[in-house]
Amino acid sequence: MSRPETLRTASDLVAAGLVTESRAVDVERVSERYAVAITPAMADLIDRNDPADPIARQFVPDAAELVTLPEERADPIGDLAHSPVEGIVHRYPDRVLLKAVHVCPVYCRFCFRREMVGPQGLGTLSPEAMDRAFAYIAEHSEIWEVILTGGDPLILSPRRLAEITERLAAIAHVKIVRFHTRVPVVAPERIDADLIAALKGSGKTTYLAVHANHPRELTSEARAACSRLADAGIALLSQSVLLRGINDDPDVLAELMRGFVETRIQPYYLHHPDLAPGTSHFRLSIAEGQSLVAGLRGRISGLCQPTYILDIPGGHGKAVIGPNALHEKGGGSYAVSDFRGIEHAYPPDL
Repeated sequence: MSRPETLRTASDLVAAGLVTESRAVDVERVSERYAVAITPAMADLIDRNDPADPIARQFVPDAAELVTLPEERADPIGDLAHSPVEGIVHRYPDRVLLKAVHVCPVYCRFCFRREMVGPQGLGTLSPEAMDRAFAYIAEHSEIWEVILTGGDPLILSPRRLAEITERLAAIAHVKIVRFHTRVPVVAPERIDADLIAALKGSGKTTYLAVHANHPRELTSEARAACSRLADAGIALLSQSVLLRGINDDPDVLAELMRGFVETRIQPYYLHHPDLAPGTSHFRLSIAEGQSLVAGLRGRISGLCQPTYILDIPGGHGKAVIGPNALHEKGGGSYAVSDFRGIEHAYPPDL
């Protein structure tokens, strides 16, 4: 029996029952601009009978993606403004992004790098560009952490990943290597012994940030893949994006964060969606996001609380934008809200 293939075209999606013939034209129009790929693991999760299925909304193209608002931009978080050499983004003093590849196993419809990734994107770094990227890291002793992103670095073969981690092993001032990936969720079968060995090949402390946005993504296969990583000594963090129609509900967010903790993934960042072209149908207001995050307080364990952040457009970095429970009243006194939203004086009134 042949292995199921990743769905990439409108006809693939029609044959899989994910779109109707009438919607295929819209899918083709979107795919002319933005990459499309849905792995078998994600296609199997989609409820064909639910037109608002949260897994489908993340991966199945929609005509709304062709609507671009004036405030949206091709490089919403300013990667290019902080790229001293191809493949490197050096926005913060002690860490850099290394974007070795610009392809992914799936293409999220809300991706903030959607203008850069995919077959029509920036591609894989050439050997010469890779040499220049590693030379930059080696020449800057302040770089303590290297974050492999892209694209999805775990789409590379174990051999190619090992080549990267072996080169990082030779740079003494790099102490932490972090990978940002969707693979354990969308293609868990790739997390095998060879890939895990490649991830650990730097000999540095290794972190892996797993991206998932809905609790249904944490299937038994995904949890088993994450267990293989955790058992190998790789620390796991979470990344999620707050998305309208997918996880904009405190019960869904709570279930997702509990699922991460149960899978030995430490909740890390909950991103406010970026101003990428054609993504306005996914965005909530910041006030809505703050209300949702406030709804998690008291509802779930402190272990499960993510940090709600905004990447400031233009390359100015991340800002924590969670609800502020503390308000200064003057004279050294404050009003502080508990998880029910009830205010209390601090210090307490006499």
